[in-house]
Amino acid sequence: MEFVIVTGMSGSGKSSAVRFLEDIGFFCIDNMPPALIPSFAELCSENGEITRVAIVTDIRGGAMFFELPECVESLKNTDGIDVRVLFLEASEDVLINRYSETRRKHPLDEASNGDIAKAIAAEAELLRDVRANADYIIDSTLLTSTQLKEQIAALFLDKPTDRMVISCMSFGFKYGVPKEADLVFDVRCLPNPFYIPELKHKTGLDSEVRSYVMSFPQSVEYEKKIREMVDFLIPQFVREGKSRLVIAFGCTGGKHRSATFALRTADYYREKGMRVNVVHREIGVR
Repeated sequence: MEFVIVTGMSGSGKSSAVRFLEDIGFFCIDNMPPALIPSFAELCSENGEITRVAIVTDIRGGAMFFELPECVESLKNTDGIDVRVLFLEASEDVLINRYSETRRKHPLDEASNGDIAKAIAAEAELLRDVRANADYIIDSTLLTSTQLKEQIAALFLDKPTDRMVISCMSFGFKYGVPKEADLVFDVRCLPNPFYIPELKHKTGLDSEVRSYVMSFPQSVEYEKKIREMVDFLIPQFVREGKSRLVIAFGCTGGKHRSATFALRTADYYREKGMRVNVVHREIGVR
């Protein structure tokens, strides 16, 4: 199991980092006391379905936070767990500006009598040893949100496209175009299995329907052109930090041609090693 502990300076982007880790498949929890982390890791291991975990723990935990070194050591001595510590930081000026913009209170606000500069300096001193033992350090001072995602992707993804989940959706135009769709392809121009008596009451989930739809040269050519376009677009979306792409295929009722294209497109991108899910919005609708 891949286990990432996210920590660092308050206001340095830990929440943004863990949201992105969640987008790329990590099971994430924010603000967990270090003493609970080994027990939680054991629970995840017993579950068997959770293979990537990211936990945010920081100075908000008060004195409990300083149990982090023992927690990390315990995890490193546990079979089957690959633990790494990601430390985020930023310059004092940037952290002050971020707190000024958000008007949030620093965790050490009371201890520093409301002096944000003193609070930041005190936190940096308290975190010195944690920083020194971190596996990765990211300075977010000059990073945009997209650039922060890029750096995390470089650390925790084998290839850039791993960050994206592709949802292939089938729908019927008579029920409306899905609002969540990023790309919509109209397949009503293709021969309709609905008018074939033995296929009318089947759907694109049945191989007979898919075989019929793809038996026409225009269907094969259309699918080829769709794949060429989506193959080109995916890296562009990834570059802009998009983590989910919804590709919707619509026919009249959403059960035959659209379901065929959604399934085949999903299979195509699974074979490319991408994370894919399929939604048939109208299957079961009468």
